[in-house]
Amino acid sequence: MPRIPIFRLGSSSEDLLPPRLASYTPALSLAGLQLGVDNLRHDVHLSTKFVEQTRSHVARLIMHYGNVDTLLAAEAPEAPQPNHFLRANRTPGKAKTGPSDLKPLLAEMHLSALNRAKADGNNSVDLLARAAILKFLRTELNLQFAQILERCRVMLKSYEGVRQQKALEYRERLAAFQVAKKIILRQTAQELFRTLREIEKETLLRTRRSLFGNEPESEYLLFLNPFILSEDGRDPYLCAEHYVMLGNFDRDPDTFANVRRIACDFLLSLDLEADEGEQNAILDGWLSVPENAQELVGAGSPDDSTPAGRSQKARLTIWLDLLERENVMEYVVASYEVVPLLAEYSQRINPQQLKNGLISRSERERVEKLIKEHGKLSSTSFAAAVARVANVRPAERAKIAGRFLRDFILYHRDLRRLEVLNGAMDSINLIGNAKLRELSALNGTLYELLLPEEKKPSEEKVIRHVILKADVRDSSRLTRSLLERDMNPASYFSLNFYDPVNKLLRKYGATKVFLEGDAIILAFLEREAEPPLAVSKACVLAREMIEIVRGYNQLSERAGLPSLELGVGISYQDSPPMYLMDGEQRIMISDALNESDRLSSCNKRVRKAMERMETPFNVYAFQTVSDADALDSPDDFILKYNLSGIRLSAAAFQKLQTEISLAPFELPLPALWGSEEFRLYSGLVPVGNGIFRKIVVRGSRIPQVDTHDFTLQHWTEKWYYEVCSNAAIYTALEGKSAAGK
Repeated sequence: MPRIPIFRLGSSSEDLLPPRLASYTPALSLAGLQLGVDNLRHDVHLSTKFVEQTRSHVARLIMHYGNVDTLLAAEAPEAPQPNHFLRANRTPGKAKTGPSDLKPLLAEMHLSALNRAKADGNNSVDLLARAAILKFLRTELNLQFAQILERCRVMLKSYEGVRQQKALEYRERLAAFQVAKKIILRQTAQELFRTLREIEKETLLRTRRSLFGNEPESEYLLFLNPFILSEDGRDPYLCAEHYVMLGNFDRDPDTFANVRRIACDFLLSLDLEADEGEQNAILDGWLSVPENAQELVGAGSPDDSTPAGRSQKARLTIWLDLLERENVMEYVVASYEVVPLLAEYSQRINPQQLKNGLISRSERERVEKLIKEHGKLSSTSFAAAVARVANVRPAERAKIAGRFLRDFILYHRDLRRLEVLNGAMDSINLIGNAKLRELSALNGTLYELLLPEEKKPSEEKVIRHVILKADVRDSSRLTRSLLERDMNPASYFSLNFYDPVNKLLRKYGATKVFLEGDAIILAFLEREAEPPLAVSKACVLAREMIEIVRGYNQLSERAGLPSLELGVGISYQDSPPMYLMDGEQRIMISDALNESDRLSSCNKRVRKAMERMETPFNVYAFQTVSDADALDSPDDFILKYNLSGIRLSAAAFQKLQTEISLAPFELPLPALWGSEEFRLYSGLVPVGNGIFRKIVVRGSRIPQVDTHDFTLQHWTEKWYYEVCSNAAIYTALEGKSAAGK
């Protein structure tokens, strides 16, 4: 088709504002990953359990949407049941054994991949896993359809010559199944896509942000594309539902290639700065940002009372003129009018033929003939759509042209995303052969994506550990107070502290190391096969322990009973603990035990001094260098304050930064002496089953103080860390986040 000359914004439009266009080029990086045995692709082995169960789910979805599930239920019947199919009632909607069963399996597989990526310190592992799962699903869609078709044929042969009436009924159903292949595969693929979207929204997004922050988010947008289970993105039904239905035949003026050319001519007519050597790449980038349509033409309804609106109106005139000159505008109008007709007519009439029938008289006659041949169809809706296409007013045409520009750019972007995703899938070798799997594993090039229960026992080796100590403040005074009232201190501690905490241990994977009258010591053992979240889970458990004790304290105060006060210390050691045996009992040996004891402690002198200070925090550390202290230790002496607080060791804080994404933020909070230097960080900790807990960590310099009057001397270069337990801080953070949205 020859290029039609177009007009440009000339000197009479010098006052018009140039559009500010954004650019986007989709990309997917698998950097840092080993190539497989063929030195071309990445070797991936998917969990055997996942593969088998997913195949079964995909097959059931295809049978459901293909209306052959009841037919195949008659395979090799134990006894003849002549009326079985006549009695079968089919419920419209989702397959009975479809997404609800598949969803937890897909979620578990994706979470396993995320944890593997976190353990490897490379989010490319997760991107590889996602692309591999999609490649597997795409392959299975066609494979399972072919297998179901063959099963139907075999079953049909068993009825030939024996039960002719049933054979005729099944032959018709099988023929309909074959004819509707594209529709069935699209419906199945969309069901799978909806399931993937749900687990992304409900679980994966927050888990990924918790582990990696927001940095890799742009690459994950490629997996939110409705075309991810389609190879070419040309399905007219998907286009009509999510974008706009362009022409598929070479003679159509509204093919993707032709509309893209028109859109490029439109952009070039605006005299935008674009280097001639990189012009195609620049135009492609502009045509991949749907928001550019608003900037260019104001969504088809610009406000001409402003300079920006007048500029948009002028550009909309150019865009509409181009579409009219290229004889595309009638097809654009028909593309939107055909959408509500698809549900009624598309089972019998090709959607492109239906759309062209709204414009062309000859095509309209063919469509009307097909409608008459099918007695159950009415031509009323089609005739009404024909009239609407013919009577669109100029103002409405401009609005439709603006909408079309946005929908086309959206479609253009998702096609480019699909091309990138297809390239990534081409670089993956899904290995099912046992020998190839062994060879790749021996060469260290195999990426095995397994479900947690498929991990090898050898991978259960403990490599690191965390110790949490929760110490009850003034337990002796509390015990005396209870005894004076003729009450049982043991049952009081048990009901208000030990029993509630015991119920939490399994939830967070903690084990009890030691229990004494006024303290509990817990261990979090980090194994190779598990996600590295030991410090994170210890922090969340510590917060929950503090909250539980506060809740019981409120009940105790109303009953006139004394309150419990805790101090929690969390210590991390980058090695497994050691053990000695006392008979059959194992006794843990670890430096983290001693450190957690120091972190949980609270100096009585400091506590008395802190009662005079107003602070939202529960943990402090102070340094003093008085002569008396120097006699006890040649080093600086640290006074500790920990009242209903959670103190982290420096090593634990550093490990926490590798486990989850900690985002710095600021809040206007009171500071000691008005000059305290502290930093706040927030993060989300995944605790399983799509549940997340927020933590706020504070880091502060240790001040040097005069022990006589507790006045500030100066701030040292040493830091200490607290997991904030004050509910007011979390409330303030939520308010800040809500205000920023």
